[in-house]
Amino acid sequence: LFAGVCCCCAALRPRYKRLVDNIFPEDPKDGLVKADMEKLTFYAVSAPEKLDRIGAYLAERLSRDVVRHRYGYVLIAMEALDQLLMACHSQSIKPFVESFLHMVAKLLESGEPKLQVLGTNSFVKFANIEEDTPSYHRRYDFFVSRFSAMCHSCDHDPEIQTEIRIAGIRGIQGVVRKTVNDELRATIWEPQHMDKIVPSLLFNMHKIEDIDSRTGPPSSPTGGEKEENPALLAENCFRELLGRATYGNMNNAVRPVFAHLDHHRLWDPNEFAVSCFKIIMYSIQAQYSHHVIQEILGHLDVRKRDSPRVRAGIIQVLLEAVAIAAKGSIGPTVLEVFNTLLKHLRISVDFELGDRRSSAGSATFSTSSKESDERIVQNAIIQTIGFFGSNLPDYQRSEIMMFIMGKVPVLGTTSQSLDTSHLGDLGTRRIQIMLLRSLLMVTSGYKATTITNALPPPFLDPLLSPSLMEDSELRQLVLEILHNLIDRHDNRAKLRGIRIIPDVSDLKIKRDKISRQDVSFMKKHGQQLYRHIYLGCKEEDNVQKNFELLFTSLALTTIELANEEVVIDLIRLAIALQDIAIINEDNLPMFNRCGVMALVAAYLNFLSQMIAVPAFCQHVSKVIETRSLEASYFLPETIFKDKCNLPKSLEKHEKDLFFLTNKIAESLGGSGYSVERLSVPYVPQVTDEDRLSRRKSIVDTVSIQVDILPGNNTEDKVDNTEEITFEALKKAIDNNGLEEQEKEKRRLVIEKFQKAPFEEIAAQCETKANLLHDRLAQILELTIRPPPSPSGTMTITAGHAHYQSVPVYEMKFPDLCVY
Repeated sequence: LFAGVCCCCAALRPRYKRLVDNIFPEDPKDGLVKADMEKLTFYAVSAPEKLDRIGAYLAERLSRDVVRHRYGYVLIAMEALDQLLMACHSQSIKPFVESFLHMVAKLLESGEPKLQVLGTNSFVKFANIEEDTPSYHRRYDFFVSRFSAMCHSCDHDPEIQTEIRIAGIRGIQGVVRKTVNDELRATIWEPQHMDKIVPSLLFNMHKIEDIDSRTGPPSSPTGGEKEENPALLAENCFRELLGRATYGNMNNAVRPVFAHLDHHRLWDPNEFAVSCFKIIMYSIQAQYSHHVIQEILGHLDVRKRDSPRVRAGIIQVLLEAVAIAAKGSIGPTVLEVFNTLLKHLRISVDFELGDRRSSAGSATFSTSSKESDERIVQNAIIQTIGFFGSNLPDYQRSEIMMFIMGKVPVLGTTSQSLDTSHLGDLGTRRIQIMLLRSLLMVTSGYKATTITNALPPPFLDPLLSPSLMEDSELRQLVLEILHNLIDRHDNRAKLRGIRIIPDVSDLKIKRDKISRQDVSFMKKHGQQLYRHIYLGCKEEDNVQKNFELLFTSLALTTIELANEEVVIDLIRLAIALQDIAIINEDNLPMFNRCGVMALVAAYLNFLSQMIAVPAFCQHVSKVIETRSLEASYFLPETIFKDKCNLPKSLEKHEKDLFFLTNKIAESLGGSGYSVERLSVPYVPQVTDEDRLSRRKSIVDTVSIQVDILPGNNTEDKVDNTEEITFEALKKAIDNNGLEEQEKEKRRLVIEKFQKAPFEEIAAQCETKANLLHDRLAQILELTIRPPPSPSGTMTITAGHAHYQSVPVYEMKFPDLCVY
């Protein structure tokens, strides 16, 4: 009777339940009944409206089997679910998917590792199915949390631990693939999900032993390696995640990386941090590179109070990111990168000087170690600036050069330089050196079509400022920057080291014909270059490197910018340098005087061979030969040796040891050179900065006085003392604006006569005289008559010049007679 009742009840059960029950054998070891599974699949495909009921019933059985620990039947149920999921693609599959995901969640929640791996495998199969229409109500929050927790498994058994971690990584990869393709279902990119996914992947990536082997573009490992190595699998998942990131969610994917590196203190040492950001930069789309750079800069600002090594680690990461981004699109962040780095450079110098001041009088190991760490930060910043700038296109590099030069603290300027008022002289000098070193790296390899593009006035004026000549190292950096910009044919390496070159043709120097733009530049700014070299030779703290760089500057100017007029100016400059050493008005040490003499000899030897005038070459060679026999300390090969016997004085030396202006003029005049200006000694121009500079001004040597106001005769001087009243003060205030205008006019006139070439001033004066003469001839009727008596003379006063006994002329104007 009981058996009959059971058969009757079974016949009354729904068909889908009977089909589901038939796939389970009596012994779970026999596995899924394939014949009945085919019947169930056919039924599900034929009646898709029953899929949700089939899924619910399978879920009910699976839950019961999990609770009863009948894991064999659990495996059969999941296999059936997988097969049904793969076979059915209709609209009715969505309710079935909910039952499926519910079953996967049950398996992941269990504490049995095998069930967790089973649920993960089923989820991965589901993630690879492309649904016809997305399900917007479906969320994967639980799976993100659970898979992330599995990635941090700490099971006592290493094999089980690795197995669970791999399952967690594969589950995260499945979630990413299932969600990121649909723009309308972008919940996976929300910060609460990224804060779980990214650290889980980084945690497993950090376990790899050989980090540097995969810091480049994505590799192609074999399938076996992917499945067995959690670190490799996590890295590939991380690359895939970043590759799918778009403009709006890029920052959410990158920020958790900083949190992970901060929490685990991975900035020092920073090998893993560098590896991570290389992977990021190679994985994201090129047009989003500037987002990553902005995030690194922002994190550097956040950690600006941390230890120097942490900041240095972040800056090195920035360097690696910039190195990759500079090859593609870097967006609008170019100036932001440099501005932030320069700000942190100032902060680092401030920290270094602050530590030095706080430990004054007690030299401790910790303080010196901290100072050296700050130097590491500063060097990292300079390297980053230089590398970034050198990889920019020329049009952007010129802007960066102007930007950095504008940040250099220069005396007497009102530029947007870094605030160094609280750093003192030592801090200002440190900032100047750091910025010039950065500028040196940026200008390396820069090739401008014209010298005007390389050295525009807003850049050249502060670069050659007198305040940058107070220190030997600063002068060296300025000269090296000039070499980078002037040398457009890579001749500098051939001129390295100051020496007497026997045959310049052996150097195979490359040069082009001087362009009009370069000629115009030398007419306008050549005096600035000459002045910088002239004053640089007069500094007492010059060492051998300074003289070598000065020689290279003269040689490069000759190669790149010299026409006949410039050659004459350079010879005048060389003779003036020789006079510095001979006369010694600045009381230079004997080494410096001999060094200047050696510099002049090396340069005139080079110049004479470059212009190839035989008589000039003969004179230079004769002087050098005489020096080698009688005064070898005037030659670079001798004076710059470690042990050199210096003379006690230079006054008793014969003229044969010196380069003579008259001999040079004779030799060049016979070859068509205009040598009239050789007889005029070179005098450097005076600038306004000379009056502001703390250095000895060249105004002490050259005094130019110009009187342009009339009635300045000494005979007309009156007592300037007068009673100070209210009316007098009011009058003085009213005239204040006029006085300022007059001062500005005088300043412009003085500047014109100081900086403009002599030929230009003479031509302008001649033109004005001719115009005045023509105008007077038109409006005047001039009648000449002899003076009535010998006393009929007048005195004409112009400035300080007095002309006596000038005949009186009667000049008739329409209604005016002037005697």
